[in-house]
Amino acid sequence: MTSRPAWPDLIIFDCDGVLVDSEVLSCACLSELLGERGIALGEDQVVELFLGRSTAALLSHYKDDRRFDAATFLPELKSRVLQRFSEQLQPIAGIEAVLSQLDAPCCVASSSDLDRVRRSLALTGLAPLFGDRLYTAQMVAHGKPAPDLFLYAAAQMQAVPQRTLVIEDSVSGVTAGKAAGMTVWGFVGGSHYRSRDGRAMLYEAGADRVFDRMADFWSGQ
Repeated sequence: MTSRPAWPDLIIFDCDGVLVDSEVLSCACLSELLGERGIALGEDQVVELFLGRSTAALLSHYKDDRRFDAATFLPELKSRVLQRFSEQLQPIAGIEAVLSQLDAPCCVASSSDLDRVRRSLALTGLAPLFGDRLYTAQMVAHGKPAPDLFLYAAAQMQAVPQRTLVIEDSVSGVTAGKAAGMTVWGFVGGSHYRSRDGRAMLYEAGADRVFDRMADFWSGQ
């Protein structure tokens, strides 16, 4: 890899779709579970509606649907996702090399709950590279696409937004990062972008750069 530029002071990584190749797995679980309750929503539709969003977005979307009982649905979804992760979850190719060579502080800011983030990083061997520098939507009033989570993470890491770099794979995440006044790089190397034009979507959302291989993390910078 080429040497990095003089900035940033902090790099914030999203988890799902950036550190771990989880989006196809979690979207399949959500589609399956909704189908079992008579709510037809294909995996592509799940991606369009909920990629990068917290469970609050899911609850809001189905708040008037009597077939959707949050009290039972969310625990069952979490259980199914974690089981699927334990069987199939893989790290994004090349991410460990990127993280191990960073000389700027880094942390995670994810829409997933803290238990899921911890499990994902543990399963893929990435947990030691972040320690307890994990921030989730549970910790703020408003999740992505609001800027709250990124601003909270930067404050905890004692970094200013203007010198913070965000790595995101979703439109909601890119939107949140730009709203926080940060530089945002979109990543489209996850499995969920194999049949979708992720570059166009993330650039339209405001990404400063979009790339599809972690091996190219600093290329051209």
